[in-house]
Amino acid sequence: MFLKKLDPKNNKNQEQPYRSVLKSISWRIIGTIDTMVITCIITGKLNLALSIGAIELITKMMLYFFHERVWNIIKWGKTNE
Repeated sequence: MFLKKLDPKNNKNQEQPYRSVLKSISWRIIGTIDTMVITCIITGKLNLALSIGAIELITKMMLYFFHERVWNIIKWGKTNE
């Protein structure tokens, strides 16, 4: 039922899932670099910064994908063109 709601044929204003995937990847690259730089500055340990960056890259990309898909269902703020 939930996946049916995500089907782009049900709402012409919805993004395709692959667009959400690409957006999540590009945003996570930026966010991960930021996390690694901040971690390195605070701790002075490059290995720790890289480890934290690698873990949060994967977890936050998955969280963002589902966050984006849920927001795509919400009609508030969308235009009907």
